[in-house]
Amino acid sequence: MSHWEIASLFAAACLAGAVNSVAGGGTILTFPALIAFGMPSIQANATSTLGLLVGMAGSLFGYRAHLPAARPWLRAFAPVSVVGGLLGAWLLTRTSSQFFDRLVPVLILFATVLFLANDPIRRLAGFEAAHRSSAATWTGIALQFGVSVYGGYFGAGIGILMLATMGLLGLRHIHEMNAIKTILGALINVVAAACFVFAGLVAWPQAVVMTAGATIGYFSGSHFSQKIPQQSVRHLVVAIGLSLSALFFYREFF
Repeated sequence: MSHWEIASLFAAACLAGAVNSVAGGGTILTFPALIAFGMPSIQANATSTLGLLVGMAGSLFGYRAHLPAARPWLRAFAPVSVVGGLLGAWLLTRTSSQFFDRLVPVLILFATVLFLANDPIRRLAGFEAAHRSSAATWTGIALQFGVSVYGGYFGAGIGILMLATMGLLGLRHIHEMNAIKTILGALINVVAAACFVFAGLVAWPQAVVMTAGATIGYFSGSHFSQKIPQQSVRHLVVAIGLSLSALFFYREFF
């Protein structure tokens, strides 16, 4: 790798880690960066997944104060996250990504609108924060499984999808939601990365550079986002989601 490639991938991963720690969608920065230096798309996807994985420890450390509140939800969502992530990664190694690439902007836009409107939708569905009904829990598990399959397959925007799901279930504290999202995202990416490594899809030099950058970005994003009012973080989540959706629509259809 040239010095320019190392610097570019490090910077892209650092920014991606910060974005992922707040809302998700960092893959839209690392994936094109790898492609820009000539890497095939499927290998770029696999390398990006591994490069952003280790850095999640920095985000988890930043949200450590909110982990006790996250534990009950993790017991429900962790198993389906592992199974879904493994299934999605297996599908990537076996099928063409063309159809799913065209579906990505629609999914991200839907998730962003869902996150923006989760209060009225939650009230209409009867999912209140103080009441974890069986229907709400099973709905959340089903949605998380779908998000996990998508996350194992490609992954851009899974943070926003998970935040939208948690909003429907009545969770309101954005930093607790981000702690849950970070752990579940790590589980999805661990099994996906293992599958990609086994399939020989990872470019290791680039993955190491991106790991270093992402670790700094994850910790910085999780640390400084908690010093901003929660409503401002919510606005940032929506802004990131709409921006990602516009970028994907432009890339795929224009």
